[in-house]
Order: sequence, then structure tokens, then C-alpha cells
Amino acid sequence: MKKLLALGVLAVLLASLPVVASDKKNKLEQSEVKVEQTESVETVKPIEILPTMSVESKAQNRIWVGTFQLVWNELMDNIIYGPIRFVGDTPKVVKELNKQSFKKSNVSENAYYTKYGTVSPELKKEIEKGIKEKFNETSDILDSFDWAKDSQKLFVYAMLKKDFKFLQAFDKLAEAPFAKNYNYNAQYFGINESSNKKLYKNVRVLFYNNSEDFAVKLFTKDKDEVILYRTNDDKTFLKYYSEMKEKTSKYHGNRKFVKDDELIIPEISLYQETNFPEVEGRDIRRTNFRIDRSIETVDFKMNNEGVKLKSEAAVAVRMTSLRPDNGRQFYFTDNFVLFLTEKGQKTPYYAMKVADVETLNKTGRN
Repeated sequence: MKKLLALGVLAVLLASLPVVASDKKNKLEQSEVKVEQTESVETVKPIEILPTMSVESKAQNRIWVGTFQLVWNELMDNIIYGPIRFVGDTPKVVKELNKQSFKKSNVSENAYYTKYGTVSPELKKEIEKGIKEKFNETSDILDSFDWAKDSQKLFVYAMLKKDFKFLQAFDKLAEAPFAKNYNYNAQYFGINESSNKKLYKNVRVLFYNNSEDFAVKLFTKDKDEVILYRTNDDKTFLKYYSEMKEKTSKYHGNRKFVKDDELIIPEISLYQETNFPEVEGRDIRRTNFRIDRSIETVDFKMNNEGVKLKSEAAVAVRMTSLRPDNGRQFYFTDNFVLFLTEKGQKTPYYAMKVADVETLNKTGRN
């Protein structure tokens, strides 16, 4: 009996390695996704971009890409010089971003571009030139910011770009509904009984436990890999990926794609833009910086030939006056020592330990 490997994208995590996806079952059925209860009542988004792989979401379609994390890392490493904590409560998502679970070292140098600096027309031109020279790309977000020169404003930017082909282009397959949406026919590609056997080399079976629990890896002409994981579970991307790797390690069946196996994958073309309200309008503790605005975009395409990904992210930071409760308190209201020295001298000419100001002041001469 043929094994039907019918896959549909549940979510995208393409950052040099993972793309996590759900499946198109034998009759193209899809189970309901259990959603997390949140503190506030809000409309469930049909698609949501998440800031980290550990964030939970109610959205059925979820996306994570490492671009915003690269921006956050630049902010931490080159401007704040340490973990970012807000005045008042620091949201959980900020604590997760501070872990820097995705770094430049997790993706090829030729796949990303980062830049930060004081807001000015020159900085914008430098970013535009940088992404044009490196990726032959233009920005979808830069024009939405104010670039009037302002020494009190900083801008942190990143682009992540991938464009790769499968070892061999898969066959285009017949259109069909996806899940229970019978009003829409999706475009599909993959391997069926009529396909050339050379396409088998495109695929490695990671595991196949049953028709609702399996994963495959698709090989490309570059070092990128596409991983498709069929599951009904509702978890974070971090848990999906960990679970998929564990199931792979325990699988002892045939990992080769063979005759009578079938592979069906939907074509995907999406563009999404989001911001992260949890980090906006917040003063960063022990600094005079405030994050005014955040943004991240995802432009993703997958078809029978390969995958294209373009993602941008940025934060706009403004300098403010230090809040009284935000600064360090240099209060010499208890024991202290005083030294007097001339500039450039290694030895002071006066020293005093102060433990009782009243006693000292009583000895003063008018």
C-alpha cells in the first residue's frame, strides 16, 4: 500500500535550517488547533509573526524568522551593552529575546545584513546601498521611518535573505483543497507514481510513525534544508523542533524515499508585516533609551523549484532624560571616604573617613 506523505505548511521557521509544517492528509483533513488562553480577550489572528521560537500563540498559522532577534542582539551588544530590562515590569518575551537563542553564527554570513547608527539621511542611504550590494534588494520598511537628522534617535536594522533551489525541481501536481477549505484549491507539488525516480534523491525520510505523524527533509543545491513535520500537536516552535529531532533519533525504519511513496506539498506565497507592542514605548532601565517602534516583515515563497525568503526588521530608539527612579543613586549619606589630589598625581594630599558628620561639623571654625 502506498504511503501518502501529504504535507501542508503549518508555520515557517526558515533561518538556514528549519521550516516546520503540517500535513495534507489522505482526504486533506486538518484537525482543530488548540489555542492558549491569554490574559486579555482579543481577536485571534489568522497569521501571526512571533518574536522568538519559544513564544506561545493562539494563531493557527504562525511564523518565526530570526531577523528581529538579530536586531535585538545588535541593540544589546552595541548600544545597551547587556540584557535589556524595562523600567517597571519586563515582559517575558523580552527575557526570551535577551537569551539570544538565534545569532549571526546560526546562519551564513552571506545571508544577513545588519546596521545601526544615529538617525540621518546618510544612515538610510548607507543601509540602502548595503542591501543593494549584498542582496540586490530594496527595502520595504525604510521609507516608513522619519530620517531627519536627529542625534537623539538611533536606528537598528537587519535583513535576512535566502534564495535556493531543490536538487531537482519537483513535479507540479493537481490542484486540490487544503484541509477543510473546499472553497479554495491549492497548488501542489511533489512526487507521485508518475514521477521520475531521480526526484527520490530530493527527499530523506526523518521518521514515519503513521499517516498523521511523520517528517521529511528536502535537499537543495546549497546547504539549506527544508524540514516538513506533520503533527496535530499545538506547541511552540522550540518544542516542535525538539520533538521532531527526538522522533527522528528514535526512528529505525527506512529513511529512503522509495517506490510507492508519495509526497504532496502545497505552494506557499505570503507577505506579512508586524510590530511587537510588548517592547514599544518602554524605557530601558538604567539608560536614557526608549524603544519607540519595532517592525518585522516576512516575504516567503515556496514552489516546486525551491524557496525564497526576504525578511527585514528594525527598532527605532530615542534618547530621553533619565528618570529619577531609573538612575544610580550616588547618596553619600553614610560612611564614606574623601580624597583630595592634584590632577595627574598618583598620591592624594588629603584623605578623610566620614562616619559622623555632626561630630565633624561641631569642630568647624566660623
